[in-house]
Amino acid sequence: MTTDLDANYKRAGYHSAQAWGRRPALLLVDFARAYFEPDSPLFGGEGCLNAAQNVQGLLEKARSKSIPVIFTEVRYRKGGQDGGVFFRKVPPLACFEGESPLADLQPPLERRGDEVMITKQYPSAFFGTSLAAMLTSMQVDTVLLTGLTTSGCVRASCVDSMSNGFITLVVSDACGDISPEPHSANLFDMEAKYADLLTTDEAIRYFDNVAET
Repeated sequence: MTTDLDANYKRAGYHSAQAWGRRPALLLVDFARAYFEPDSPLFGGEGCLNAAQNVQGLLEKARSKSIPVIFTEVRYRKGGQDGGVFFRKVPPLACFEGESPLADLQPPLERRGDEVMITKQYPSAFFGTSLAAMLTSMQVDTVLLTGLTTSGCVRASCVDSMSNGFITLVVSDACGDISPEPHSANLFDMEAKYADLLTTDEAIRYFDNVAET
């Protein structure tokens, strides 16, 4: 055991690369207005803004190559009873009660009519939703994760994506958090145990490659 984190992880065999599949889907997790409005208690600042900007080109590429695109949102009944302990633990989730416009997608990341919106009440896009069954029925083998926040719903969705048997890729510069420290720490941990990391440019090239075969 040394004091160098990277050396210790490499020695143990973490951060092993996966063989990526040929039938990917793009998942955009919770690009809600709540993370972009300065007066919102969930305002994410530069990290979230950068993620939203970076994901736009990847979204356009996925659409142009007919790669499935899936959005997620968080919405609660008034009072948050359907959010259980999570809603009580995190008071800022009140942003997503009822018909609050803060739960809407941040422009220009609007969903097209033929694209699926998964509505959830908990961090993971898979927990309590039909997402895993839908991806399986579409014969998807690889999930590319983008969204907000890296340390919250992206990480939870990453763990559940892997646990449901999907090769999971996290698009590092298309995820964001309120601070660079939790963003970086969670990317490091996800790559060590659950997923591979790639940039938006690498993801675009991957979409081009699978579309050609």
